[in-house]
Amino acid sequence: MGAAEVSELIGGAERIPKEAKKILYELASKWSDVADSRALEVVQLKGAMTNAVYQVNWPTMSKDGVSPKVLVRIYGDGVDVFFDREGEIRTFECMSRHGQGPLLLGRFATGRVEEFINARTLSAADLRDPNVSSLIASKLKEFHDLGMPGPRKVSLWERLRTWLKGAIRLCSPEEVEEFQLDKLADEIKMLEKILSAEDQSIGFCHNDLQYGNIMMDEEFKQVTIIDYEYASFNPVAYDIANHFCEMAADYHTQTPHVLDFNKYPDVEERKRFVQTYLTSSGEKLIEAEVETMLQLIEKYALASHLLWGLWGIISERLNDIDFEYMEYARQRFRQYWLVKPEVLGSN
Repeated sequence: MGAAEVSELIGGAERIPKEAKKILYELASKWSDVADSRALEVVQLKGAMTNAVYQVNWPTMSKDGVSPKVLVRIYGDGVDVFFDREGEIRTFECMSRHGQGPLLLGRFATGRVEEFINARTLSAADLRDPNVSSLIASKLKEFHDLGMPGPRKVSLWERLRTWLKGAIRLCSPEEVEEFQLDKLADEIKMLEKILSAEDQSIGFCHNDLQYGNIMMDEEFKQVTIIDYEYASFNPVAYDIANHFCEMAADYHTQTPHVLDFNKYPDVEERKRFVQTYLTSSGEKLIEAEVETMLQLIEKYALASHLLWGLWGIISERLNDIDFEYMEYARQRFRQYWLVKPEVLGSN
């Protein structure tokens, strides 16, 4: 839930912290075509739901010069409850070494400065384009196979339990009852038991692959996955399931919190994505593997609904971004209870 797309000009650089400005001045002073390193042109990028994100430009001395750009990310208050910020920075730096995503240009107490990627952030509609979806599937397989450091331990179940405790602590008794939070510990235990018995691939997962976290170079038809705040080792089927669930969202409407699960990909779309994913490195297509992965994905979609439902409840108390977090949570929990009988059957 962390990327941004549509931009809006804001007056001046007053929203950029002094520490960040110092980094920006030092960076710009090294670029020969910058007219004035302190003449920041700041544009806020809309669509972020965890951080405030700004594009920073400088005027150039040459009339036809290309204005240098960087990205300034200011961390949201209280969001460290969701992830380890130092761990995220380590992931960011490791991704850069692997040639993935933007470079880290500087850090300050409440955020960081990143390389600006000259590519288009995807839209909700892009995820339904078969050609774009195929590029995402191949890129996601590459992402999962990165040799990231650390134990290949599944983080999903621990994260669910931690967020559940946080949500219960923040909710009133009435809200606990409304969201059936007192039942979710058993639901998480049940899902973990069912899914841990499955033979499955574990990889380094993004865990938040919504359209705003994917950028595409139109000229070379290459996609880049950005924003690694929630990244960790997990079953790769969970990461794909989470991506499919994000197809129900469009965060750039008048009601960005409203989900339309009629847009969840149909069987053929899901199958095409999985086939591309499994054969993107030249592997032979084995239909049994495709079917197994498809079944796993539908089960992990249930875990995705629970996780982001809890995220919505906690975010309502922590974040002042204009987004109906509680209504978003209601929709995710509603979808969980709706599809659970069909997905799990007698379980």
